Amino acid sequence: MGNVVEQLAEITGYKDRDVMDVTMVVAMRDMLSPLSVSIYRAVGAGDDQRWMTRARLAADDAVATADPLSTPLTELPPLAQFPARMACLQKHELRESAAGSEFTCHFPLLSEHDGDGVLEIVTRTRLSPAEQRTVSAIVKVYHNFQGLLDYSERDTLTGLLNRKTFDGSFLKLLGGGGALATAVAAGDRRHEPSASYWLGVIDIDHFKRVNDNFGHLIGDEVLLLLSRLMRACFRYHDRLYRFGGEEFVVLLRADNVADAAAAFERLRVQCRNYAFPQVGQVTLSIGFTAIRMGDTPAGAFDRADKAVYHAKHHGRDQVHGFEQLVTDGHLQEEGDKESDVELF
Repeated sequence: MGNVVEQLAEITGYKDRDVMDVTMVVAMRDMLSPLSVSIYRAVGAGDDQRWMTRARLAADDAVATADPLSTPLTELPPLAQFPARMACLQKHELRESAAGSEFTCHFPLLSEHDGDGVLEIVTRTRLSPAEQRTVSAIVKVYHNFQGLLDYSERDTLTGLLNRKTFDGSFLKLLGGGGALATAVAAGDRRHEPSASYWLGVIDIDHFKRVNDNFGHLIGDEVLLLLSRLMRACFRYHDRLYRFGGEEFVVLLRADNVADAAAAFERLRVQCRNYAFPQVGQVTLSIGFTAIRMGDTPAGAFDRADKAVYHAKHHGRDQVHGFEQLVTDGHLQEEGDKESDVELF
């Protein structure tokens, strides 16, 4: 089985979930010499859940492959297409199956926030009970380590990502590890940063009144319920953050500005129409901006925040895009402002 302790050290040596999944399949291949080893996760909601490949490595593969996070849900296979995987997912237990000369073991990978999944190992001979116990033990360590990552990366009240993870996610989107950079390098203009990725800042209107009139426990309930509305409104690959207080941030993928505006407008309307216990109606002011190649987290956030500021001072309960506000003359790009220093 190789050096199990060494493999555990390798798996827990990274704080990046994508790298962890790849390291997990590499460790399993080194230990078991299987035909293939893969990690699949269930994404989507309700009856329309699909399998996303998080990492897959065949015996002769040099590197692991995975589905891009931007893959449309409809292009992923439905859960029912792979009954053995689905049984493992639903029963939360090891499942074995055989087809011809191949044997497959599915181990459940449970996650509170990222969606449950399975570790699939395909071998020429059936895994022995000792091998199954070893893999199950490594899966438990993997699960526990992911729990530690959740504790450090997620807001304790809402379960959304916290502010300190935002910069890394943003830069990964723009850098070599993100789908954005890959698509732009391939010349696919549909995925250029100015057209496909958006940052939205969401602020609850008059939230101080909620805390003052109903108390902080009710205020916390409003924050929690809003986070659930956000999960329902946005797609599985959109990144949702709570920055603190009543401020939330979304990293959104959309094909154009109209689709981005529609996504944020959908959240605004659903929040406005939702009956919050004791409080009643809660409204949102939302600003968003296109993420540009070479952008910084602070620069993009500042543009979206200016759009929120405009909404706050023009009636609240609105969605505004920074670029449209610039086009309409309500805001200026930073570089377009006249300098306060005269040159002689």
